Amino acid sequence: MKKQRKQVSKHTGDVQVQINQCVTVTIKRLGINGEGVGYYRRKLIFIPGALPNEVVQANISEIKPRYLRGIIQQIDKKSPFRVVPRDDYAETVGGLELEILDYPQQLKFKRDLVKQALSRYHPRGFEKYDVRPVIGMQHPYEYRNKAQFQVRTAKDGHVIAGLYREGTHDVVDMETCAVQDPVTMKVMRAVVQMVQELGIPTYDEENNTGILKTIMVRAAHNTDQVQLVFITHANKLLKQHQLIWRIAAELPEVTSIMHNVNPGTSPLIWGDKTTRLAGTETITEKINGLAFALSARAFLQLNSIMTPKLYQLAGQALELAPTDRLVDAYAGVGTIGLTLAKQVAEVRGMETIPEAVEDANQNALTNQIDNAHYFTGKAEELLPEWEADGWYPDALVVDPPRVGLDQKLIDTILATRPRKFVYVSCNQSTLAQDLVQLTKEYKVDYLQPVDMLPQTPHVEIVVKLTLK
Repeated sequence: MKKQRKQVSKHTGDVQVQINQCVTVTIKRLGINGEGVGYYRRKLIFIPGALPNEVVQANISEIKPRYLRGIIQQIDKKSPFRVVPRDDYAETVGGLELEILDYPQQLKFKRDLVKQALSRYHPRGFEKYDVRPVIGMQHPYEYRNKAQFQVRTAKDGHVIAGLYREGTHDVVDMETCAVQDPVTMKVMRAVVQMVQELGIPTYDEENNTGILKTIMVRAAHNTDQVQLVFITHANKLLKQHQLIWRIAAELPEVTSIMHNVNPGTSPLIWGDKTTRLAGTETITEKINGLAFALSARAFLQLNSIMTPKLYQLAGQALELAPTDRLVDAYAGVGTIGLTLAKQVAEVRGMETIPEAVEDANQNALTNQIDNAHYFTGKAEELLPEWEADGWYPDALVVDPPRVGLDQKLIDTILATRPRKFVYVSCNQSTLAQDLVQLTKEYKVDYLQPVDMLPQTPHVEIVVKLTLK
């Protein structure tokens, strides 16, 4: 019997299937991207739009050596937690993957994601980590303060704006979006109508021609200011004067109009050159009583409602003292460091984007904070320089992008060994990977997940670490 079991296990990957073949699958769990995960004849299969414990029929869309992908055709047994999504295209574009799942179940899923990541990478002592329940929103809709929509002209001549259909570069026209702040959609749809009526040429990706590629709308939740950015293929925005005049007349909430140029076929949305067309170069958002100027490319958490809570949790985890020197790494426009500045003797932050550093220092001046200073550069380069000059940090907060911490920064942290350390993560997998190394010197006190992006599989995590 033992020999037979080994042979079965050995050949589980050799499942004979064909593209478009319909298979019946029982869904076991959700994957990291919110898709249903099950097995077809012991081979892993991912089916977007399917929920745990559902029995579905799906057509095979992709065959890989280690897994299959399927497109759901019919649900034979529905989950009791399945809900009707508010957006018709919730299962068509990214960013709405969990809109079919009851919200309390979304929170349970996100906590489980964190635990799965820890189990996968095995940082020291992970079995005993205190992974706390996810802090969710009372109203998990209408929270996104920024809409970044591709603009194209449909075959019938109508200008459309929205997100790419999953796995393609076909733009899905989004007239509504339940997770967007309503003002972002109001401005977006009004501007798209203006582009249509003025006959402004939109980008043709297939031929690499046309002008208008992308429209970005960002709303400051607490000041009612709106910034509008036109991202174009060409250096000039055709009929920009007529467009600006109409925006001023019909959309008084728009206080900043910017122009970014991104020529060519690069997959990146933004180009290097950004200029002002009308209004101010920045808009102002208020967080925890402080005012922050936001330039067109400045990073800000997408959920203005939950951001104050996130920063409050980071501050609580640091347990700062009036004599502490705090380093704010991956600082952006200084939002975390400046909200904590009154609790410490000094804040020093760093960011690689010069415009963001300029914004951060200006934000310190605006808020009359004289003990916070921001520098252009990488933390792994600046920290050793500061130590060489006799400046040693007591506390460190990092809020890196999804790729996690740079290896050189991990090495620098382990060498510098600040006593207090908080890691704010937007990717549980890279967090777990980084903790494998960080736990050589640090103990993980707890992980507090925060739902900054409801209806998506993403979760923010505040991790309190203490020097051993």
